Amino acid sequence: MNRAAYNDYKPSQMAWLDQMPAHWNAASLRWMSNRYSGGTPDKNNDAYWDNGEIPWINSGAVNDGYITEPSALITREGFANSSAKWIPKDALVMALAGQGKTKGMVAQLGIPTTCNQSMAALIPDHRFAPRYLYYWLAANYQNIRNLAGGEARDGLNLEMLGSIPCPVPPVGEQQTIVRFLDAKTAQIDALVAKKRLLIDKLKEKRNALIARTVNRGLPPEAAKAAGLEPNPEMKNANQLWIGEVPSHWSVKPLKFVAKIKTGFAFSSDDFTADGVPVLRIGDISRDGDVDLSDAKYLPVECLGSHASVNVRNGDILMAMTGATIGKAARYQLNSPALLNQRVCAFRALSAFHQGYLWFILNSDFYVRYVSLIAFGGAQPNISDSQLLDCCVPVPPPIEQVAIFSFLEVETGKLENLISHANVAIDRLTEYRQALITSAVTGKIDVRELA
Repeated sequence: MNRAAYNDYKPSQMAWLDQMPAHWNAASLRWMSNRYSGGTPDKNNDAYWDNGEIPWINSGAVNDGYITEPSALITREGFANSSAKWIPKDALVMALAGQGKTKGMVAQLGIPTTCNQSMAALIPDHRFAPRYLYYWLAANYQNIRNLAGGEARDGLNLEMLGSIPCPVPPVGEQQTIVRFLDAKTAQIDALVAKKRLLIDKLKEKRNALIARTVNRGLPPEAAKAAGLEPNPEMKNANQLWIGEVPSHWSVKPLKFVAKIKTGFAFSSDDFTADGVPVLRIGDISRDGDVDLSDAKYLPVECLGSHASVNVRNGDILMAMTGATIGKAARYQLNSPALLNQRVCAFRALSAFHQGYLWFILNSDFYVRYVSLIAFGGAQPNISDSQLLDCCVPVPPPIEQVAIFSFLEVETGKLENLISHANVAIDRLTEYRQALITSAVTGKIDVRELA
């Protein structure tokens, strides 16, 4: 990032900043803002929610960065009978608690609104351009989380937020920094959006290729190259989610061609620093592999005492509950592992190819089947017997091998492009964060650039 620095700096008394431009000041947020939390009307009282007209946001709204739409509308009666408070447009809101990465995230309001009790309103005084404060708080997301124990479940509170140290450039300079960052981050966000659109299109192409091939066989040219009939006669599979299949294929419930094992409810109290990895839903990565970077472990002796849930190279894992239900991954490590509860492992029987099974489990029709058959509301579940009841196309063994080989190569090409796009997004995101940090801390002087 080759941009000019300021001419003069002075040591900073703030824990989060070693030095700052000599003409900047600093103070804790408690001296320069009004802070208060919100409230939630009783959700069991329809009079507080039906036909509401007062905007209200929940903690998840901070993910948008700039909020222009409410999460819900509450009634005047609901407002009067709760601790909800109005927050003015342009003020900031921060999640005090929340699932995953939500805690400590900040957003600016593009509308006046109210919020829930797990959020804090931050209304800066005349010494702060609200947008500059937004960028400063966003740049210190991890420092803010650390005030409440980092990744622990502990929540932030208003006293903690008041202790946040802030550099205070002259207001005019803050506004210059904001103009610079708004312009630059918009450019970066546009590039990221294009990359995400590309990824979506590549995934659609990958899914369409898998669906077409496991249902109808190899494309004609690939079939010829494999010594197979390029244009086989088709028949109706008599299964709504499959359609037509080659007439020489059969269609069978998955339980006749594969077996499944479900995990064990290991106690977190028994986890150790190393040993045998315990494969959980969170270890199933977005790219279809197993990610052990955050794995939990048990002593090696557990492989013997829990032989029924041993996982070996080649097994296909699948989430059986939650938002990622049906998500699959291949375990491709030579070292054994153990299967945790609500994760299952598929293995093909002798007449079925494990690689072909992988693509069946990743096909659109199987994903749809899982989503339709799952039971439960916000936390859907599916049983092992339900997973095995789905009817699937079964080509002759030699054709299963050919389909696997073809799809492994062709989807690999698409996944490589997806991987490159994800790397580009990561780099753009890192650059965006570094640019924000450098500007709000005075590491770069943008006064002549905005």
